[in-house]
Amino acid sequence: MNVPVRRVTWPRTVRVIRSIHPPIDLFEDIADPADWEALASAEAKFNPRIRESIGDLSKVPVARRVTGPGASWVMAPFVHCSPLRPGRFSDGSFGLYYAGDRSEVAIAETIHHHARFMRATDEAPGWTSQFRELIGSIDADLDDATGRADLLDPEDYHASQVFGAERRAAGSNGITWPSVRFPEGQCIAVFWPDVIPIPTQGAHFAYHWNGTAVDYVKRLDDGEVLRVL
Repeated sequence: MNVPVRRVTWPRTVRVIRSIHPPIDLFEDIADPADWEALASAEAKFNPRIRESIGDLSKVPVARRVTGPGASWVMAPFVHCSPLRPGRFSDGSFGLYYAGDRSEVAIAETIHHHARFMRATDEAPGWTSQFRELIGSIDADLDDATGRADLLDPEDYHASQVFGAERRAAGSNGITWPSVRFPEGQCIAVFWPDVIPIPTQGAHFAYHWNGTAVDYVKRLDDGEVLRVL
């Protein structure tokens, strides 16, 4: 497959995740990633829920793991992937680190998927969920999906999931494409934790669900409320 590759160098990437997910101590420590399985096994003898917290370490080869302060934010999407939570470029059998080139992109992408979940579970209206912003950067060669209408369908992810699996198997670092939810923005999805630098925590947000859609986003640091158009 002849796929165009583009060097993506952004001084700022933004990822938005649910605030309910705490840091994972194993990834934040200075322990050698090659020892993680043994450490997790030892800890599990005293805390049976530790494996659920850590996730599936087998999803990430030792050489591609990252460790240290903030590493949880990078490792988590790769070890906690699931077919119950597919994305545009993965059916959930492997993880990806998704991010946008600005806050508006990350929020718009998150709102779309959050609203689908809220409708599917018939959630009552209200300020239902809180999210945290992760600020990072990227400087890597990524496959460019710009102009590929089959990969950028607003709802049907079948072709893009097949593409993602093929490119990951071929050794790609990840994919970049124009945001479908925020037309002025760009997105990235990287296939391995060591492709993207460890991010830092940014703002916190709350999303308001009106029973049909997410209609407001509130910044929790200053209380500013933004209407979703």
